[in-house]
This record gives sequence, C-alpha cells and structure tokens, in this order.
Amino acid sequence: MTFYGGVNEIGGNKILLQDKSTKIFLDFGMSFALKKQFYSPPFLSPRSKKSLQELEILPKLEGVYIDEKTPEVDAVFLSHAHMDHSAYISFLNREIPVHCGETTKIILQALSEIRRADLEFNVEGIKFKSFRTGKTIATDGLEIDPIHVDHSVPGAYGFIIHTSNGAVVYTGDFRGHGTKPEMTSDFVEKAKEARPVAVITEATNMTGASVSSEEEVKNKLNDIVKQTSGLVVADFAYADVDRLNSFYRTAKKNGRCLAISLKQAYMLNALREDKHLKIPNLNGESILIFRKSKKTYRKWEKQIMEEYRDKIVDVFEVSKQQCKVVLAMSFYDLEELVEINPRPGSCYILSASEPFNEEMEIDFERLVNWLRHYGLPQYHVHVSGHIMPLHLKNILKEINADKIFPIHTENADLFAKFIDDLKSKTVLVEKGRKYNVQS
Repeated sequence: MTFYGGVNEIGGNKILLQDKSTKIFLDFGMSFALKKQFYSPPFLSPRSKKSLQELEILPKLEGVYIDEKTPEVDAVFLSHAHMDHSAYISFLNREIPVHCGETTKIILQALSEIRRADLEFNVEGIKFKSFRTGKTIATDGLEIDPIHVDHSVPGAYGFIIHTSNGAVVYTGDFRGHGTKPEMTSDFVEKAKEARPVAVITEATNMTGASVSSEEEVKNKLNDIVKQTSGLVVADFAYADVDRLNSFYRTAKKNGRCLAISLKQAYMLNALREDKHLKIPNLNGESILIFRKSKKTYRKWEKQIMEEYRDKIVDVFEVSKQQCKVVLAMSFYDLEELVEINPRPGSCYILSASEPFNEEMEIDFERLVNWLRHYGLPQYHVHVSGHIMPLHLKNILKEINADKIFPIHTENADLFAKFIDDLKSKTVLVEKGRKYNVQS
C-alpha cells in the first residue's frame, strides 16, 4: 500500500493498493489543505496538471492520467461523493474503470452538470461501474466487498479487499451517530468476520470531538425556528440529505416553507432515481425553490425552473413572507440579502463544518460582517460526518486487525497513543512510502 493523500491532513485520500500485478486506488480526492497553501480561487487557480504535480497537490504517477496511452492501474474505488475523496478522478485515464455506489454516481454526475467544467472536476468520459452492498467486485485476482456505512452524504461505503496476504479493510469516512447507525454496524460486523491483516481508518475527530446526533440537530433547529419571528437563513451542504430532511421537517412543523437553491433542487431531482432515499417531494407542500437574482441562467437551472415553475420564488417574494420561510443560502449568495432586507428578529444558522467542496469554504470574517449589518445572530447547529474517538477505538478493538493505518487526520500521533493498549499495531504512514502487509 502506498498513501498519496490523506496523510497528516483531513481529506485528499488517494491510496494505491498493489497485490502481485493488480493495482487499484482507494479514492482519488482533492486535497483542500494543500491547495490552500498555494491557491486562492477564483483569481489564483491551477491551470494545468503540471502545476498541481509541481506543487505535489497531485502525485507524480505513471500510467494513471488522462494524457497517457496505457493505463497501469486496474481500477479506482470511491468510498463516497465528497470532493476530498472523488474530485481528482477528473485527471484519470478514461480506460480506468471507477467503481462507486449507485448514489455516488448520481451525485457526481449531477455535480458535473451544476458546476462549470474545470480542471479539477470533470467526469466526462469516466467509466463508472456502480454497486450496492452485497455485490462482490472482482478485479484481476482481487475481490472487493463494498459495505454501506453512515456518513453525511448518502451512498457512502467502506471496503473489504481480499488480497493474497489476507483482507484489508478501508473505512472511508463513517460514523455511528447519524440517522443510519445500523449501516455502520453492518460494515463493522463484516470487517470483523474477514479477520483482516490491516485496517485503513479515518481518524478525523481526535480533537474537538462533539457528541451529538442528527436527532439532536433536528431538536435544536426546532427550538431556534419556533422562537424566530423573522426570516431564518440556513447554510448546509446541498448533498447532505439527512440535514436537508432535518430542515425540511423543522420548517413544516413550524408552519414555514423550506426554500432550497436551484442547485439543491437539481440534486434532489437527480436523487429521486435512488428509491432507497427518503427525500422531500419538490412538488409537495412546505418546499419552495429560490431563484437567485441574475440575468442569465444555465440549461440545468432553466430545466428546474420550467419543471417546478409553481415552486419558484425570488428575493421579492421571500422578502414579503419572511416569517414563513427557512431560506437555504450559501456564503456566496449573501448578496441576495440586500433585496430581501431581513426584518428584526431574523437569524442565521450555520449547519456545516467540514469543507467538502468550495461551496462550504466560508470566510468567517466577511460572513460576520454581513450578519452584523443585518442584525442576524449566528447559530451553529451541526453533527459531524465522522466517527467519535471512543466509538472508533471500540470498533478497532472489535475488528482486531494486525495493523492499523490512520489517515484523514491531522493528529495521527495522538491517535496512536490513544489506541496504544489495543493488540493491533499502529503504523504512522508517510506520504509516498510503500508498506507491505502480510498475514
């Protein structure tokens, strides 16, 4: 195993696993931390693969990228759709199949419509091969079992890779305190049964862990909204279906409508393909679609406005019925407040923390200036998409692998000391170093 991302950082996972002549990547994500060191979009953005490789944001690899004729990697397996795990499939040779959950495929293809095609996210021509839990995937001698886990985006998976030297377990990003903890329990049970020689685990929440649940988030949202006499402005990740449902139910319970963005509406429209998801009906009651003020709209925006024309509202309509609306709005949409002009008694709820994509990159100083100008107190109501330390330790004890490789964390040394009394040996990984795993 060679770790090309997720080392001493949260995200950017890119793990090469080689068994004899077979090579697969586990995730191929963007490193937000590394990118921030050199770039400040949109005015200073990477213009080529070469610049990203020069700055070691993208690894220098042979037989992987789109401009190379013969691929030397057999497949890529994506754990979920967050950009820090999936965005850099943009650079992959299109002959390399990308295996992912059915919902992940839907989300990535919807995002490719929503976002303007750019260097760092372009899935055109990608050979997606989708799966669900229970489907074993054979890749040139390797067998990979994807098992669902609970995370802050639907369609998240962990993997059990059956190698010639024993099973390797990859957790991806997971948690036990979301709306579907039973999925994570399924994964842990299957991982334990595999008697793995190694576990590659996320260890995100080693500092500042906050014990909460989506149910607690919903209760807190209800307390805030029922006391608010004016407009409720909310910011949350548009692919976080659990959080969207929490806001939707809260709005409905308090006699309000949840006004989502065109982006969120497009994403929900796409996710209707997944019959396993419980999502609001865009034609149902208590939901509206907020149209930003601009002169031209893209094709996908026009599609939503045409299909749901009776649900579309603008700044003027929101302004007239502030006490009846929960308005989903990102940091980059705050200019809309000028025309809405929130009344006294309005508030702002930030319901996210992890920078999964550019939409969640918030400049807090400027945010506070906007909120101060309009007299909007800020509430932070959130639950992490990542597992808590004590729960993670209990899971690793239960799985009882020979070796544990912590990634997706800035505190691997802390993690190693925390689990030092387990039978498993913790290996603190170095970027680009090859690790041999044997039973």
